[in-house]
Order: sequence, then structure tokens, then C-alpha cells
Amino acid sequence: MKLNTEPNFTDGDAFYASLANIYNALSPEDVMTVNAKLVLLLANHIGDQAILEEAIAAATQ
Repeated sequence: MKLNTEPNFTDGDAFYASLANIYNALSPEDVMTVNAKLVLLLANHIGDQAILEEAIAAATQ
């Protein structure tokens, strides 16, 4: 399996709105905590080390 970098949202605007609503209610420090938790939850959901490494590489380019 390969990292999917194509748009894959059923409703991208709704996801963005949910994320923005969370961020608006938090301090900068709490935003960092939520981001870290979200990354770990999604990484756990993906579970495949090779895909996770691809994602890390893509995110750091």
C-alpha cells in the first residue's frame, strides 16, 4: 500500500470547520497538545510503518 496524497475527504469543508472550531477555543499550548494527540490517533489508525514513514517524509519536504 502507498500513502494516499490525493483528496480523500467525504466533506473536507466540514473537517476543516471542526478543526478550526477546536483551535479557536484553545490556547496555543493546548493546540499543540491536541495536534500531537490527533497525529498519534491517526498514526495508530493507519498502523502501517512504511506508510507512516512516507507520511513523515512528505510532511517534512
